[in-house]
Amino acid sequence: MVAIRGREFLVLSVLVVGVLVTSSFGSNVTYDHRALVIDGKRRVLISGSIHYPRSTPDMWPDLIQKSKDGGLDVIETYVFWNLHEPVRNQYDFEGQKDLVKFVKLVAEAGLYVHLRIGPYVCAEWNYGGFPLWLHFIPGIQFRTDNEPFKAEMKRFTAKIVDMMKQEKLYASQGGPIVLSQIENEYGNIDSSYGSAAKTYINWAASMATSLDTGVPWVMCQQKDAPDPMINTCNGFYCDQFTPNSAQKPKMWTENWSGWFLSFGGAVPYRPVEDLAFAVARFFQRGGTLQNYYMYHGGTNFGRTTGGPFIATSYDYDAPIDEYGLIRQPKWGHLKDLHKAIKLCQEAMAATDPTITSLGSNLESNDEVSPFQASVYKTGSGVCAAFLANVGTQSDATVNFNGNSYHLPAWSVSILPDCKNEVLNTAKINSVATIPEFVPQSSIDDVNPSEALSSGWSWFNEPVGISSENAFTKLGLLEQINTTSDQSDYLWYSLSSGMPSVEPFLQDGSQTVLHVESLGHALHAFINGKLAGSGKGKVALEIPVTLVPGKNTIDLLSLTVGLQNYGAFFEKAGAGITGPVQLKAENNGSTVDLSSLHWMYQIGLKGEELGLPSGGSSGWVSESTLPKKQPLIWYKRNFDAPSGNNPIAIDFTGMGKGEAWVNGQSIGRYWPNYTASSAGCTSSCNYRGSYSSNKCLKNCGKPSQQLYHVPRSWVKPSGNILVLFEEMGGDPTQIGFATRQIGSLCSHVSESHPQPVDMWDSDQKTGRKSGPVLLLECPSPDQVISSIKFASFGTPSGTCGSYTHGQCSSTRALSIVQKACIGSKSCSIGVSISTFGDPCVSVTKNPPQSSVGVASKIYSPVRLILQKRLKIETVSQLKRVMKQ
Repeated sequence: MVAIRGREFLVLSVLVVGVLVTSSFGSNVTYDHRALVIDGKRRVLISGSIHYPRSTPDMWPDLIQKSKDGGLDVIETYVFWNLHEPVRNQYDFEGQKDLVKFVKLVAEAGLYVHLRIGPYVCAEWNYGGFPLWLHFIPGIQFRTDNEPFKAEMKRFTAKIVDMMKQEKLYASQGGPIVLSQIENEYGNIDSSYGSAAKTYINWAASMATSLDTGVPWVMCQQKDAPDPMINTCNGFYCDQFTPNSAQKPKMWTENWSGWFLSFGGAVPYRPVEDLAFAVARFFQRGGTLQNYYMYHGGTNFGRTTGGPFIATSYDYDAPIDEYGLIRQPKWGHLKDLHKAIKLCQEAMAATDPTITSLGSNLESNDEVSPFQASVYKTGSGVCAAFLANVGTQSDATVNFNGNSYHLPAWSVSILPDCKNEVLNTAKINSVATIPEFVPQSSIDDVNPSEALSSGWSWFNEPVGISSENAFTKLGLLEQINTTSDQSDYLWYSLSSGMPSVEPFLQDGSQTVLHVESLGHALHAFINGKLAGSGKGKVALEIPVTLVPGKNTIDLLSLTVGLQNYGAFFEKAGAGITGPVQLKAENNGSTVDLSSLHWMYQIGLKGEELGLPSGGSSGWVSESTLPKKQPLIWYKRNFDAPSGNNPIAIDFTGMGKGEAWVNGQSIGRYWPNYTASSAGCTSSCNYRGSYSSNKCLKNCGKPSQQLYHVPRSWVKPSGNILVLFEEMGGDPTQIGFATRQIGSLCSHVSESHPQPVDMWDSDQKTGRKSGPVLLLECPSPDQVISSIKFASFGTPSGTCGSYTHGQCSSTRALSIVQKACIGSKSCSIGVSISTFGDPCVSVTKNPPQSSVGVASKIYSPVRLILQKRLKIETVSQLKRVMKQ
């Protein structure tokens, strides 16, 4: 385990498999039944999704390079209509919205692009990517054979295609774009639209191809996609998918690397063994392009989340995490997988697989043998094979071509020469990292916990109507139609015209305010005081205290991201639908307030005054800071945490609201919305079909407590943090943290194949290597300085808490010290020839290995090699002096 303080730590084994795709002449991109064909050559392609607005332009080059280093050939992104055309015919392609810049950066890295124009994207994005103004076009119906909608859809799609053409970004012009997508997962819901759905899909296909991009178009999840559209698969597994034509290749546009996070939900994750299994199975059964959704998920900045209730973090348990750090072992194991698949490319691209059953005589509880072999063999004798054990319970040894192979349950072994195993999806050779958030002070010589405890100013958001733009309407208005999504907030206020409350004051009767709402959240105020809150589609019963004479009811209704999925999702409403009633519990009196004249205000006074940017003269700075009170704006200056590590704000102590740094919204925060205490397990068995609720963590805790602040948004000093707190919080409890890699572990056993990167050299020499543990310092100016613990035998425990077993080689420590100390990296063969065999008759344990280093301080770090080798180290990083 490697502990690092004050700096980012990454261990990379770089594999460059991307090809330079830009040229001055252009590429001819077509397809046949086997694959995408680029300049006459079939390509086996690995792709990953990165959505440009979910990160920042400063992050893009590093994210793209890490994707290339991880073995990707293609970057896939949606195009977000509401981001680029917030007002009809007024376009924005600046900053995070600079689609052209993003595509050009991908090209400069030598990777292809799949541009998913849609323009419906879903993507857990607000309103599915549609601009809200679309809703108000007379006679419009979304995503069906509707002329007003088709006209707008064609106009925007043509706009994007024309932009790409002007910049010569299609492969046919010498650019990186080799695929485009029209529509998105329409086949999941098209039955709701009747016969018009088929007409619409045919129109969309014809419209897209008429734009003459020179590259193929795809429709995902669309079984009836008309020619020449390629229909593709989305899901956790797509090995059983078959295109709707024998002339189309088998392509997977969304392999979900994890799942999205919802406020109020636990954090989902997907074990890499299962993800790698799904990928290998897809290629085993004839697939030739697969895309990870997501490869980098990123952050839902501002009010871009959909849902409702999609969290601000869109980490998605992706190989590159929300903050741009490599997630290990997911990134590294998939990199090895990509390398293994590429070693099979010649045979895979040349022919269809021959799929046979293996070991039907082996014991199995399955009705069909869980053991399968797929062989790709060319006429010239080039051969590659995939061996699968799709059973979920038992490992097995199978025979293939006269050799035996050990197949763990739910795994695939890849044999690039139909003989030697280069990788098994359940056997991880790569490192694992344990990231951590390290509390940071933004002020010199101040304890991190006290860094933001003083220096605050505030502004009290008025309860109820405060704007000159307020208006009165009879009855209760639907929220989205009223606000046009210009704000999360809509005030419903009732004061003048209130009926007599005398019946509710008699006999000491308890009065209840009954409010029915479509959501997404609601705060009820009586005479300026918060009486109660609710979330979701609810019928609230709130005890209230009325006074003789005039009473005021103010209801603040909130949206938390507009619906983004489903048939007719644009018709989903929000806000208070009623009835709104006063009830006297003792005497049975009930008054319906729903049809009275209500006064409405769109948005907040603070929004009108521009408080998110820190401006206005209305801020109050006094010694007594209001805490735990609803509707408070807070502002404070801060200095950025030192170093270059990614920054997060820990919102401990706050309720719900939105936060801005230097005027840029880092998104909605809601740390007091905790996940259920049930449903999580300490570990997740990767064997067996994955679902979004199979592997969960963080139960009973806030769904999201830490929120990403991009480094490019902050200056060394003089930054402004603004919060709007709806429910009541204590801003003095929040603090900064930096995202760092805190430890490094690796797993190697005697059953592991050699490192995949050694395959080519061993093939040339005819040598067959065994398992090898590779260690590498996080930075080129560091060396391994000390090894604290090593064990080769039967060690136990997990990374960070390893212990010796009954069997342990006494030579392990000195051997590892000699091999590694003073070096930037070292490699150690995991074998009894290296370490001896202290327990000949003992079955070797599964591998677990960790190594660690500490910067500036000593702290326990572990390196464990378990094919029986286990090493625990404490290393101080030594700087390599420049000569």
